[in-house]
Amino acid sequence: MGLLSRLSYAIRSKLNALIGRVEDPSESLDYSYEQMRDELQDVKRGLANLTAQKKRLEVQRDRLQENVSKHMQQAEEAMRQDREDLARRALEKKQAKVDQVKELEEQIERLEATQHELEEKKSELETQVEQFRTRKETMKARYEAAEAESKVNEALTGVGGEMEDVSRAIERATERTEEMEARAAALDELEDRGVLESALNDEDEIDRELRQSQTDAQVDAELENLREEIQGEREDGEAESAEAETETEDAVEEAVADVDEEAVEEELETLREEER
Repeated sequence: MGLLSRLSYAIRSKLNALIGRVEDPSESLDYSYEQMRDELQDVKRGLANLTAQKKRLEVQRDRLQENVSKHMQQAEEAMRQDREDLARRALEKKQAKVDQVKELEEQIERLEATQHELEEKKSELETQVEQFRTRKETMKARYEAAEAESKVNEALTGVGGEMEDVSRAIERATERTEEMEARAAALDELEDRGVLESALNDEDEIDRELRQSQTDAQVDAELENLREEIQGEREDGEAESAEAETETEDAVEEAVADVDEEAVEEELETLREEER
């Protein structure tokens, strides 16, 4: 993460604190992960610089050791030539180089120790970064799932601000619609009663009364027709009943006329004899 990105994260965090907003865990986790990666990169850069510096000291040490060998050879050659003064000077230079070699070796050893520490820290940081990345993605997924579930529940229960606004809008629209429907119904009723006259209707009160009288007359005429039809049906039914009774009486009389009187007398005489 560059300087501008870190400044952006810092500014947003400050703004969130100032306005009292709840910190987004996803952003916090991402920011912490980037910080750990930056620290790991710093360790890697420090390790690379340390290794390069150690290599330079080793090169310098190797050159000094070559000079030590050279000055030793010079001292031996001077002694062969009976130049003790030159041999002494060569040995002095050789000793100075030996001291420098020892100092460089001490510095190289310290750098190697630091290098080992940085390598261990780098390995440990790489493990921590990888573990944190896995945990970060898991936590982000859990947070996003919980956030989505919370939004769905808020939408279903109407707890969320947006759904509350929608609910209020629906209530206002319903109230306004009911008011308009009541107003329209009242105007229709007043117009039917003649209290209000339609701007598109040129009838006056007299025309309406005349039209109502015509309507009443038509209704009365239809009622009279219905009365006549029902009365006619009743008269037809009574006539049919009377005719049926007359036919029944005639049938009985005919049956009585057809009876054999002699047979009846014979049966009566038989009953008298049985009684005696």
